[in-house]
Amino acid sequence: MAFQNKNLSVIAYANGFTLWHYVANETITAISTAGYFDSVKTLMNTGDVIIINASDNTAIKKITVGDNISVADLA
Repeated sequence: MAFQNKNLSVIAYANGFTLWHYVANETITAISTAGYFDSVKTLMNTGDVIIINASDNTAIKKITVGDNISVADLA
């Protein structure tokens, strides 16, 4: 499956930081692939955080915007 905009929502926004939520019937691995969120690249910023509810797990990840949007585990 591919990214679906209807499954993405903003939980909170303040001072240029956004906390996102995304739910999909895909695995965390598939959703965490670089470029998965590229269709909303103009909305997301480096340092934003996303909560992902996937078919196999739930994770909180940080967003990095470059040539592609990538998500990684919080350090």
